[in-house]
Amino acid sequence: MQINLQNDNKMAAKYINPYTDFGFKKLFGEEGSKDLLVDFLNQLLPTYHQIADLTFKNPENLNDTTQGRTAIFDIYCQTDSGSKFIVEMQKAKVNFFKDRSLFYSTFPIREQAEKGGWDFKLLPIYFIAILDFHYDEQEEMRKFRRDVSLKDQDGEVFYDKLHFKFLQMPLFNKQEDELETHFDKWVYFLKNLDTFDHIPNILNEPIFNKGFEIAAISHLKPEQYDSYQKSLLEYWEVKNVKDTAYHEGKMEGKIEVAKALKQQNIALDIIIATTGLSQEHIENL
Repeated sequence: MQINLQNDNKMAAKYINPYTDFGFKKLFGEEGSKDLLVDFLNQLLPTYHQIADLTFKNPENLNDTTQGRTAIFDIYCQTDSGSKFIVEMQKAKVNFFKDRSLFYSTFPIREQAEKGGWDFKLLPIYFIAILDFHYDEQEEMRKFRRDVSLKDQDGEVFYDKLHFKFLQMPLFNKQEDELETHFDKWVYFLKNLDTFDHIPNILNEPIFNKGFEIAAISHLKPEQYDSYQKSLLEYWEVKNVKDTAYHEGKMEGKIEVAKALKQQNIALDIIIATTGLSQEHIENL
């Protein structure tokens, strides 16, 4: 199987691709860019959970179950009031995405358990996923944004401390002259960042100017540039082979995809998420 990588225009982009692991964490996962993450999250949150400041937590969260499951988040942070946030950028469709999101949300819940006479009071949890794919299988059911919480049979909120927010980025099609809100501007910025050759007038604001400055490839140090190029190649390899798997739709296709990714030295967990094959199956290829 041959994997076609991105074209020269993509390689010559002026700004980093935020869908890459490197790009997403450069924009949102460093102390120096924390104000960008706060501003973005506040567009998604209700007024009573607005963030003033936050701290980053270890993105690798270990479970204490006998199975030894490990959850690795793109960004795991906590606000000054104690609320916890998981923010993920998913670049390729994974199997059982909704199940995976629910599973990941249990880690910050369990982390709050206190020894001794704990009364089970929990702080709010938000799972926010920015997706470069459609997770809704039925086209007529697709929505760009889904805000999910626990509700009863009458549609009334039963529990207000566990929230899921999913953004299916391919469904956002607004152009520059159609942007109406600050949230629109953020989504437009993230979806098109690596295609811009200049800062659009509508994004000429302090918060976005800082984002463009951080995202400028010319500002990367040599070792950062190398890391970004590796992350970019991985992004396109995974995206291309996932498209191939979708069209073939057979076990033979998944096996060929896994073999191709192994030849490219893609991380095992990414191959598992991309193909749906087991670790043992992949290791035995």
